[in-house]
Amino acid sequence: MLPLALNIALMLIGYLLVVGYLAVGLRLQRRQSVRPARAARRRGWPGVVRQVVGTAVGGYVLLMVVVAGYYQGVAHLDGDLVTSAFTGAATLLGISLPVFFVVSWVVVRRGYGKAASRRAGRRL
Repeated sequence: MLPLALNIALMLIGYLLVVGYLAVGLRLQRRQSVRPARAARRRGWPGVVRQVVGTAVGGYVLLMVVVAGYYQGVAHLDGDLVTSAFTGAATLLGISLPVFFVVSWVVVRRGYGKAASRRAGRRL
């Protein structure tokens, strides 16, 4: 097992890398929003599905890179734990995405977003 100071340093470096990556992404997104739009983005349900699935797959890949990197590179544990992490996270993703889409559909169908925006408009 690695010394406590080295474990903390590795976690801090990983945290700083992730936060730096998010900061670069935010900066790039702000630059793109200043420029005029080249093509119209998909709106409605196809756009929502594309955005949610892209975010879920990207998050899953990032989680698996972190898990595999830590358990194989730092902790030197066997592959059974990494295999279990891959299948467990995939199962969680498979269960949560359909539930998220159903809840989103219900919210849009009932018009919760419109009622909230009307209430906010009255306060102004």
